[in-house]
Amino acid sequence: MLLAIHWNVNPEIFHIGNFALRWYSLLFVSGFIIGWFIFQKYFKREGISEKLLDPLLYTLLLGTIVGARLGHCLFYQPDYYLGSLSGFLEIFMPWKGGLASHGGAITLILVMIWFGRHYGRRNGFDFWWIMDRLVITVCFAGAMIRFGNLFNSEIYGGQTNLPWGIYFMENLMRHFRLGEPAVWTEFPCHPTQLYEAFSYIILGLGLQWAYKNRLEKLYRGEIFGIFLICLFGVRFLIEFIKNDQVDFEAGMLLNMGQLLSIPFVIAGVVILVMSFIKKVPAYAESYPKTKAKAEAEAAKAAKK
Repeated sequence: MLLAIHWNVNPEIFHIGNFALRWYSLLFVSGFIIGWFIFQKYFKREGISEKLLDPLLYTLLLGTIVGARLGHCLFYQPDYYLGSLSGFLEIFMPWKGGLASHGGAITLILVMIWFGRHYGRRNGFDFWWIMDRLVITVCFAGAMIRFGNLFNSEIYGGQTNLPWGIYFMENLMRHFRLGEPAVWTEFPCHPTQLYEAFSYIILGLGLQWAYKNRLEKLYRGEIFGIFLICLFGVRFLIEFIKNDQVDFEAGMLLNMGQLLSIPFVIAGVVILVMSFIKKVPAYAESYPKTKAKAEAEAAKAAKK
């Protein structure tokens, strides 16, 4: 085990009085900032008003935090959060820890349905258009969040003999300070945070390439469908080597993360099939007309 990595990074960047800035918080927010700049490029390319960037950012930030928090409380620890008044009040304290990506994904879809109806109708786009672009930024934001999990020494996998296995020393010390038994951390573990982060980045780069080079050949909803299949498919597989997040997952054939991933993969297949059936061009109505776009519009008009 001499080749294993000893990870003993302080999750706090600095601490002043009762205020502490954590790496997780910084990386979480940076994911949204990166997404803002990427969307700026999308809006410029397709002629969408950049005034919509700020309300889009605020909607996403609020929706993701609320959904991820509720997802953790309801999917993973409902007995604790709904079993007492003190537990219920902690639902509104996300700084105490506990965010679930599946909950964030569900709420993100719901708030984008609202955003597409409220802003899209008068700006030449709809829910499917915005989701095709949003999921690209979600890949990079999700990677930043997983890097934050690494700094928190959390959501890691089971023990491994591979040379990139990691001793999560901070988590081991935390168990000792709390007088709790240390599970897995006395062995090098799979850095599943990095597995997910790098797979998200690869997926994001692939979808970005498709958007940049094949926009006029794509159908609306196609990128969204591919994203759901690939991201949650990878998530499903990585869960096999990830430690259980809560006690009730022990002994389950599939853990909660896998059970929640299956509907997203199925939805991705359905969306992808529907995109090929409807064949609505992926670009916005305000997208500058090119030869390919003119040909697509002429073919659509001929069918009518």
